[in-house]
Amino acid sequence: MQRRILWLAFFILLFSGALLVPKQWYPLSWQIKAYQWFGPGNYEAPPASAKAPELSSDTYCPDDPQGWRKQQVIEGVEIAASPNCVADNPYTVAASVKGTNNVSHATLMQSGLAPDAVVMGRDLDGDGDPDEVHIRLEVTELNGGSPDRQDPTTQFEIAPGIRPGLWVFSPKSVGMSTENFESMRANLLLRAPSPAIRVEQGDKVLITLENTHYMPHTIHLHGVDHPFSQDHGMPHDENMSDHAQHDGLADDSAVLGSKEGEENGEAASLYVERMGPAAPGNDGVEETSEIPHMPGRSHTYEFQPRVPGTYFYHCHVQPNVHILMGLQGMFVVEENRRNNWVQTLNIGAGQVRHPSVAVREKFDREYDLHYEDIYAGLNNIIQSQIDPRLIIRDAHRRFDITQARPNYFLLNGRSFPYTFRESLVVVAPNERVKLRMLNGGSEGISVHTHGHKFTITDLDGIPVPPAAQITRDTVFISSAQRADVTLNTTNDGLHSYGPGIWLMHDHREAAVTNAGIGPGGSINAIVYENFLDGAGFPKVQGVDWKKFFTPEYYQRQIPVWMDYDPLYRLADATGSPREMIRFLLLGLVGGAWIAVIIALLWRPGRRLVRG
Repeated sequence: MQRRILWLAFFILLFSGALLVPKQWYPLSWQIKAYQWFGPGNYEAPPASAKAPELSSDTYCPDDPQGWRKQQVIEGVEIAASPNCVADNPYTVAASVKGTNNVSHATLMQSGLAPDAVVMGRDLDGDGDPDEVHIRLEVTELNGGSPDRQDPTTQFEIAPGIRPGLWVFSPKSVGMSTENFESMRANLLLRAPSPAIRVEQGDKVLITLENTHYMPHTIHLHGVDHPFSQDHGMPHDENMSDHAQHDGLADDSAVLGSKEGEENGEAASLYVERMGPAAPGNDGVEETSEIPHMPGRSHTYEFQPRVPGTYFYHCHVQPNVHILMGLQGMFVVEENRRNNWVQTLNIGAGQVRHPSVAVREKFDREYDLHYEDIYAGLNNIIQSQIDPRLIIRDAHRRFDITQARPNYFLLNGRSFPYTFRESLVVVAPNERVKLRMLNGGSEGISVHTHGHKFTITDLDGIPVPPAAQITRDTVFISSAQRADVTLNTTNDGLHSYGPGIWLMHDHREAAVTNAGIGPGGSINAIVYENFLDGAGFPKVQGVDWKKFFTPEYYQRQIPVWMDYDPLYRLADATGSPREMIRFLLLGLVGGAWIAVIIALLWRPGRRLVRG
């Protein structure tokens, strides 16, 4: 009797489950047969659409209470107006042009630079500008982890709510690494990309790397004319070395093996014992040129570039990690001219507010465009660990770049929409604009302009012969390659189609997203001045941008078309109570059916009688 009841329950539950299973789960042939037998089912309305959430977004353009955007003269340096809504600190521009040793204390304090960050020396050729320059760079970690906080420290957002871990070369500075005691945002000198550096052709240049990081680093001058080592290979005189020593430089090559180095403690003694006196390496390559420079140590690179052009500098210690972490920057050698005081540092790249004499002879404006990509699996290691040994292990041995793809795509350290704050190429009709483009990422980029075609004039710092120069709307730039292009805004149907807000972007589809959510990535635009509002933001005529300035949009919480879909036809679907009840019952019936099967299959064993 009991087994008959179980069999009855088995078939009842089987039939109930068949009725509860959604019809689309059945094979198509079964669905067709059911339609032929029973006809169409009753119409079932789709679930209601979810209404768009109320958004609280950042302002498109931050205020400019200090008046940094306006044209001004500081310490005799003419600083062009910044049409972009976020402008460089003009006092930093002035100190970068005159030298931190040649400006007033008030200007130096407002610049944030250390007194020896950019030291200008003698005018060796008598043409009215200094021909000796000593630049000091430090290494800064942005968006790193902390034992005291859940969110990153020394924060630098590349887009709303997106803070990947970064290492950057930064100019030697004074004061706090954050804006103030209450903020965790990095001060304006500490940011991606590493600053674009400018010197003049023939200058005697010293770059001192003061390693303020917890890993060893070097600087490789990619494409820049420099000797392999400091004791041969290129014309120079002893005054360069003398200049380094007179600046009070604690350099590895001078300290290692010396009495001063031995007095620095047991660690320094062990370093000297194992490594010996540091060789005067000048190429930054750990395998062939020099021992990487350990935390707390410094090294000075000496060179006298003879060929003008757009170049690259980056760390060459474990480059598969360190370059991708952000230790890279643009390096420009300007043509020699009289009274040519160049802007030695362009913080964050972008508009050059004090172009060189040679650039002003041929162009109306100049912009540095530095492209990078970020691998979240690598860059975020510094947020998940605080022990340097674990970071070193995970970044250099556990992360495998051959098995990874980039997630974020940067232009001048930001991704869309923040690129529209800082990296617009602002123009006026009938201008010639110089764009210097550097691809610091690990993959090639395909930079495309809307409304314009530019002319490629230089590749990797070498001029393209006029007969070979190509005018086109897309240029492919390989990893580590540089391309100088001329943007002509003459409305002739070839060079320009007329004024407007014309997008400029990498045409790889992944590169116009932030981790797969678009629009994002390295999108910027060529914007004519009369298409900017008073704050410096484009007068866009398309969709509402409010959602783009919210972290929730890039966290996949907001439908992409919510702002012009008043009936919510393209919004997210809400859950249907009927469907939820159906699946709940299906689960209960399925569980009971399995229990009946187990009961039917179970056989109690016979008891053994011993006697």
